[in-house]
Amino acid sequence: MSPELILTKYWGHTSFRPPQAEIIQAVLAGQDVVAILPTGGGKSVCFQVPALAMEGLCVVITPLIALMQDQVEQLKQKGIAAIAIHSGLSHQAIDILLDNCIYGQQKFLYLSPERLQTELFQTRFKKMNVNLIAVDEAHCISQWGYDFRPPYLRIAELREVKPNVPIIGLTASATRVVKEDIIAKLQLKNPAVFQISFARENISLVVRKTETKEKKLLEILGKVSGSAIVYVRSRKATQEIARLLQRSKISAAFYHAGLSHQDRTNRQQEWLADRCRVMVATNAFGMGIDKSNVRLVIHLDIPEDIESYYQEAGRGGRDGKKAYATLIFHEADAQSLRHKVEQSQPEIEYLQKVYQALANHFQLAMGSSQGESYDFDLDQFSKKFSFKSAAVYPALKKIEEAGLVTFSESFYRPSRVHFSIDKKKIYEFQVAHARFDSILKALLRLYGGELYADFMTISEAQLSSALKLSVPQVKGELQQLHELQLLAYEPSIDNARITFVLPRQDAERLPIDRMVLEARRNLHLSKMEAMIQYAEQSQRCRMQLIQEYFDEITYSTCGICDVCIGKRKRLNSTTTKDYESQIIYLLANGAMSPDDLEVQVAPKDKDLFVEALREAVDAGQVYYDENWMLHLKDSKK
Repeated sequence: MSPELILTKYWGHTSFRPPQAEIIQAVLAGQDVVAILPTGGGKSVCFQVPALAMEGLCVVITPLIALMQDQVEQLKQKGIAAIAIHSGLSHQAIDILLDNCIYGQQKFLYLSPERLQTELFQTRFKKMNVNLIAVDEAHCISQWGYDFRPPYLRIAELREVKPNVPIIGLTASATRVVKEDIIAKLQLKNPAVFQISFARENISLVVRKTETKEKKLLEILGKVSGSAIVYVRSRKATQEIARLLQRSKISAAFYHAGLSHQDRTNRQQEWLADRCRVMVATNAFGMGIDKSNVRLVIHLDIPEDIESYYQEAGRGGRDGKKAYATLIFHEADAQSLRHKVEQSQPEIEYLQKVYQALANHFQLAMGSSQGESYDFDLDQFSKKFSFKSAAVYPALKKIEEAGLVTFSESFYRPSRVHFSIDKKKIYEFQVAHARFDSILKALLRLYGGELYADFMTISEAQLSSALKLSVPQVKGELQQLHELQLLAYEPSIDNARITFVLPRQDAERLPIDRMVLEARRNLHLSKMEAMIQYAEQSQRCRMQLIQEYFDEITYSTCGICDVCIGKRKRLNSTTTKDYESQIIYLLANGAMSPDDLEVQVAPKDKDLFVEALREAVDAGQVYYDENWMLHLKDSKK
């Protein structure tokens, strides 16, 4: 099928967004490609469509397990064969899945960069009929990217095995230096580079300085209707802010990596379906979520860098309609962020200490455990070795940056089953062991013959209902069948995981370069200062500043950020005063909602009207009641 027919059949769209069609044509022509498309720009379509148009398998490399699983599930729902290999799988499961990529009808193999280094993958990769290698979050390959991952540097080795397979590197944000690094480190040959402007014409970037953040948050949510995300830094703050909103009669839920998978899923679904208006979350929320009608993204804490802020702000207004990205800022926030980022850059001696504790915790022999994954409770680990959790977390991220381990905070993998022996032997077992007959029949009835070919996701609760047994009884029977080697049963995982990328090292001689560590420290600090400067300045167009940060030189201003509106207000002071007078006059006759007030004023410049109303509220002339109606202060009506 042509790319257009594939898009219509599987995605239900009749045309591509710019520059998706051009990217797809370059891939189909066998060309290497770099695609820098902002959040919501449809990056996945750029490799999924051409891969479906060609014979063979597309290998997708991504560091985000949750995103990997989401994309695989979405492809499967479309009837496309896709699998994911990550730290939550057993050696046996990986073995079977890789075999399916050679001998089965798989179209997509998603895996983390750490998996590329395993002998198991390298041996099987040689035998695969690969049509494309897609590298998602490609900025991770650059030491100057904000999320550097050393295992990404090994991706180019795939080219030595399959030199004629095109590679596409995709990212949402990259400076000129990072873009050049992506091309060099992936060893791309005369790549076609596609980059659309970082400007988002429908997003109004706003910074509000205030002494009372909660009051300002309530005011903004009262003024701007529609779905919203509120980002905060700590798990505790998600709960506190959600409760504040609920007390103020605003529908809200909280989300962070410490919640169970079921809780995360339920809250996300409520928000996606617009049954919950506001999601208060840490930055664990939002990746891979395709919700087009988010009208408001609010940050109550300054993000650590402009890349993170741009990606999170870009989750608003994906439908092309007006949206607001607002940073609520207190004077003390800048110093607080500097302190936090300084703390997140531990010395090498502390990294050695934490690494040794990890080895002791899991009782690992020197040179062992490459590729092995372990359940990990950060608080329990910190308590056991008398560490502070707040200090251990950044140390683990630094050890991860050095390519020694990967640390997955919020990881969920459902239970899975695969029949280890053939149908004839299963039948013989059923005859000889009647007590297991019911559960084997239930498995086959619910999940079919695919159980013989692949690991299938199962639900113990579903089996429990079918068999009239309790869930613990079902798990017990599956475990017994596993021990009898009739089937492979992998119970669900719903916690953090540590994976040892390299064999267990001597902690005193960790392969960490002090100069590289110092360079990374300085990079984090400079990115932080750029973010603080963005928040504190009030003279230059905010979208223009972000564009320049990503080396996109422009002489155009957005016209809709708080700085641009402020300048427009000063140039149109007569109009602004007229709006203020009309607001006071109308509210003197009784309370009104912001929407009704706007209808009555019928402003030609809506942004100036909103600014005039905000200033009236800030000045105390006008206030909101608990039902979000506007009143004139001291009004007798």
